Amino acid sequence: MPSPQATSTDSFANVLFSGVSVKVGDIEITALHDGRWQLPPTAMYNNTDADWLPHRQFLDEDGTLPCELGGFLVRTGERLVLVDTGAGPSEDPKFGRLLASLAAAGFAPADITDVVLTHLHFDHVGWTSDGERAVFANATYRCDERDWGFFVGPDAYDEGPHLALLGGLPASERLGPVQTRMETWASDVAIAPGVDLRAAPGHTPGSTVVVISSGTERAILLGDAVHCPVELLEEEWEFMADVDPALARRTREALAREIEGTGIPVAAAHFPEMRFGRLLPGSGQRSWVFD
Repeated sequence: MPSPQATSTDSFANVLFSGVSVKVGDIEITALHDGRWQLPPTAMYNNTDADWLPHRQFLDEDGTLPCELGGFLVRTGERLVLVDTGAGPSEDPKFGRLLASLAAAGFAPADITDVVLTHLHFDHVGWTSDGERAVFANATYRCDERDWGFFVGPDAYDEGPHLALLGGLPASERLGPVQTRMETWASDVAIAPGVDLRAAPGHTPGSTVVVISSGTERAILLGDAVHCPVELLEEEWEFMADVDPALARRTREALAREIEGTGIPVAAAHFPEMRFGRLLPGSGQRSWVFD
């Protein structure tokens, strides 16, 4: 989830439908773009411009941090699983592109069988509904019960400061039309062949990563447990929108230790161009390479 200082850019228009796809055994994962925010990196993290000098690979030429919006389409057997749904409809033509990206991949909203929400910040639930009806009319919607209580319960978390500047609807309004078809989980669970949901709390109480596996191959969709690969390299950096910063850091470090040097491809909705990459071991400092 970004800082309120986000701005739009024309540079994303030509990659909206480039749809990075990877194969994990018999499962295919396709990135569906919804838009992009350009952010001052110091608005997102507790550090200085100088701290970013070793990590210029993650910044654009103007020194801003590209923060993608979107979701991942997972094709497994007869199931078509959408992991996160971007920020939702927008009057700005550079945003609100998720359904166009889905169509470019050859599918319609009615084809989606499952919608998995890694957490319920507004920029991940935007296309769950149009505010009145479900966008994916044939899908079962799924989220962690802890996030449901946190964002939709009687004492719901207030996203107002971000929404006032960035637009969109809070989870309580966006998810209202799909409440009757929402299924929640309370522990790690498999929801489709080769699709496992695993708790990764800290960014939000029910923050989740999605583990994709087929045969001996594996990939991980990180949700917002990691927003930029730099968080896997700098364990002390703090992301400004984490609900529980200390727990979020512990979760990220545990993920980094798990994937370091394994060759497991990982991606997240806010990664540059939503590309997969791998965490490499190093002498005192890990490194990152995009696929």
